Amino acid sequence: MLQEENENLREKLRIAEENFREAEARVMEFEKQVAAVGKGVSLEAKLLNRKEASLRQREAALKEAKSKEGVDAELATLRSGVMNAKKEADSVNDKLQVTQSEVKSLRSMTQRMVLTQNEMEEVVLKRCWLARYWGLAAQYGICVDIAVTKHEYWSSFAPLPFEIVLSAGQKAKEEYSQTGDDNPERGKHVQDLSDLTGESNIETMLLVEMGLKELTTLKVEDAIVVALAQQRHINSSRLSISDLKSPASDPKYMEAVELSPEESEDVLFKEAWLTYFWRRAKTQGIEEEIANKRLQFWIGRSSQSPTSYDAVDVEQGLMELRKLGIERRLWEASRKETEDHDSSLTGN
Repeated sequence: MLQEENENLREKLRIAEENFREAEARVMEFEKQVAAVGKGVSLEAKLLNRKEASLRQREAALKEAKSKEGVDAELATLRSGVMNAKKEADSVNDKLQVTQSEVKSLRSMTQRMVLTQNEMEEVVLKRCWLARYWGLAAQYGICVDIAVTKHEYWSSFAPLPFEIVLSAGQKAKEEYSQTGDDNPERGKHVQDLSDLTGESNIETMLLVEMGLKELTTLKVEDAIVVALAQQRHINSSRLSISDLKSPASDPKYMEAVELSPEESEDVLFKEAWLTYFWRRAKTQGIEEEIANKRLQFWIGRSSQSPTSYDAVDVEQGLMELRKLGIERRLWEASRKETEDHDSSLTGN
């Protein structure tokens, strides 16, 4: 029994030793594995460290490159902005030149649409003519259907036609006697007349010219001359407008006839009118020799009491003024001065 127990113990001991050796072998193997794993981890850590360093280098390089690219991009943006600004400046400059050209053109057009001082003065006097003769037409029953309306219209612009035209003739006479185109009274007179217009656009001149053409077409002035002469109780069968405009040497006019107050006023009105326009013609150098003679003639007549001779002479004087186109040529000369002035401004 004891021997059997010893054998059992030996067997157990042997088995325990084998188990120990096996366990020890496993431990050693495990240690080897752990060591191998440690080496792998260490290598991997080194690799990771290297990779991290490489990544950091790349990151720094990328940052530097990015910074450089940012500067280049900014420079490129600035260059692009400069080019765009230059293009815009060129475009603005082109538009400015076009605008300046348009402004000059508009200024020139505006100047052509605005009347000069002399032209405004002429408008005033022609309105006076229209107001006076439509008033006389209404008074003597000529063109009764429109005379009153026309008189009211033109009188609204020229309430004192006789006084204004006489004033213009007197000023022209004073200027001639003083031989002063630079006479300070000239500027005062022009201003006085232009104050009555309240307008300075070319439309006013066109309106008065249309009004004068209508007056002539309807032969209102001729009819008024006859009506005024009839006031002196002259036989109407012997009196016609052609008689009144015949030469003063005609036997019928060898003896001067005293005029009625209305006729005298009409003669004075027309003498002042002729004095004014011949004075302007002389100043502008239009028919200068004739203008000088006519100016002296009408100035001399203005100091005398009108007679029937004067009535004939003023009608002939008006016919001569129209035949020579003095009013039209004055207008053309004035417009040319305006255009020359505009051209000089445009040239600058």
